[in-house]
Amino acid sequence: MQEEIRAFIFSELLFVDDPAGFGDEDDLLDAGLDSMGIMRLVLFVEERFGISLPDDELEPDNLRTLGRLQRWIERHR
Repeated sequence: MQEEIRAFIFSELLFVDDPAGFGDEDDLLDAGLDSMGIMRLVLFVEERFGISLPDDELEPDNLRTLGRLQRWIERHR
């Protein structure tokens, strides 16, 4: 799951020089993930993994890093 999400982020949402060097706890928001990117990411996750992520939990703390994002997704699987 995490590799699919990582591939989507770095092919569709963020363009960094070295995606392989981007760690699971590096800040996606500081790297340029914006509100439109967040919405695309949430839609991708919901469609790809067949889950519903609550709108009231759509906050920076759940989306700041790949690790936090994965933990948020796991709570709703």
